[in-house]
Amino acid sequence: MKTWTKIALTTVGAVALLGAVIGVRTATFKPAAQVDPASVTLADALPVDQARAAQHLSEAVQILTVSHQDPAENQWAEWDRLHAWLQATYPAAHGVMTREILPNKALIYTWPGSDPSLAPIVLMAHQDVVPVTPGTEGDWKHPPFAGTIADGAVWGRGSIDDKGTLVMMFEAAEALTASGFKPKRTVIFVSGQDEEVGGTGAAAVAALFKARGIKAQFVLDEGMAVIKDFPMVDRPVAVIGLGEKGYATLKIVAPAPGGHSSAPPESTGVETLSKAVLAITGKPFPMKFEGPGADMITAIAPYAGGMVKMAAANRWLFGPLLVSQLKKSPASAATLHTTIAPTMLKGSPKENVLPQDATAWINYRIAPGQTAEQVMARAKAATKGLDVRLSWAGVARDPSPVSSTNSDSWKLLAVLASEGGTIPVAPGLVTAGTDSRNMTGVAGDVYRFSPMHASIEDFGMIHGTNEHMSLENLQRMTNYFTRLIASAAG
Repeated sequence: MKTWTKIALTTVGAVALLGAVIGVRTATFKPAAQVDPASVTLADALPVDQARAAQHLSEAVQILTVSHQDPAENQWAEWDRLHAWLQATYPAAHGVMTREILPNKALIYTWPGSDPSLAPIVLMAHQDVVPVTPGTEGDWKHPPFAGTIADGAVWGRGSIDDKGTLVMMFEAAEALTASGFKPKRTVIFVSGQDEEVGGTGAAAVAALFKARGIKAQFVLDEGMAVIKDFPMVDRPVAVIGLGEKGYATLKIVAPAPGGHSSAPPESTGVETLSKAVLAITGKPFPMKFEGPGADMITAIAPYAGGMVKMAAANRWLFGPLLVSQLKKSPASAATLHTTIAPTMLKGSPKENVLPQDATAWINYRIAPGQTAEQVMARAKAATKGLDVRLSWAGVARDPSPVSSTNSDSWKLLAVLASEGGTIPVAPGLVTAGTDSRNMTGVAGDVYRFSPMHASIEDFGMIHGTNEHMSLENLQRMTNYFTRLIASAAG
């Protein structure tokens, strides 16, 4: 047989083998994140008076626990008012739970279980809300702190982020207590007072838990939800956050002699600073199809079918292709690498004065698997040879650990989120920050999920105008928390 014939046959055989491998892997592809609902025993949801729950959320919205960047501007008496309101509104829950109010006004509620050998579960929801942007109050359909119940929703700042969760947790505890439920496993509610401006409350709670030797089975906080119009499949998908990115802001200072702009030196501080910023942003962190961001796409791929399923089932071969598609969307791209975003600049206070130093700030959201130390090293390497000083503005925070999709806790949360197997479930990565990042070391698994349904457009109202909790979502949340507590702690 001639050599070229052997080569041709070998090539055809290799292609056929590759095609067979790809075909088999695609046909048998089943992501581990999907859990069979029959494999988990769930408690039934308890009936909760939804009209009363809506009224309670309305009342909570009217309490002005607004976190300003400068804590001195906060109306701290409003936090005391919220604490008193919780106690008066949920007497049955307060009758079985012990309450601790930390000096910074963070809250810890402990519902003791009958079996102290069982690790507790920790449910989190913060007390504070962001301010309404001055001048936009008139853009709201209903006043932002009136707690208006209208058009099938409770309207107002914090109705979703995060008083909706806080109130529904207590609605669940009140209903369970009234039903005679007594937990075997201890249930702990944690409510930080300043999540929106740093999370010192949650950090203090975590430090206290560690000092007490508390090791939880899992922690659940805000962060992800059921996305009604998930891209690729255009159907609802429940995304549960396994971790969150780190946070760091790099300060770059270019020293300069200053002087009058009519006699500029060969290179000004602004010019040096510009070169430094471009050098750093010109070397972005590479995107890789790995980690929670990639796992989310992999989990949804079977429901997308076609090329997406084939590529996800054979990521060893098609990983670069998936990255090239995902990088077209800034939101998708952000889940696959550490992002670099120049956000602030400072130079001279006057247009005809050369600055004595020019300063820039670059915000990083650090992907799992990388550290703030690595980010700084990369920035220093990029600016080598330039007369600039690099430092962190504030505390640089590494990404949180990534929680398991194989644990019993994941299985319980995933089955509940799937609503009886009717909604696909996917792990995800929170690119913002939550109080739960402080719980590293308190629990091996920290999850971030709220059972509300929202479109991608709907998420814009969080921290924005016309924030509201639909009555349908309110009922989903009461059902979710009664079943979660009864199933995990019963």
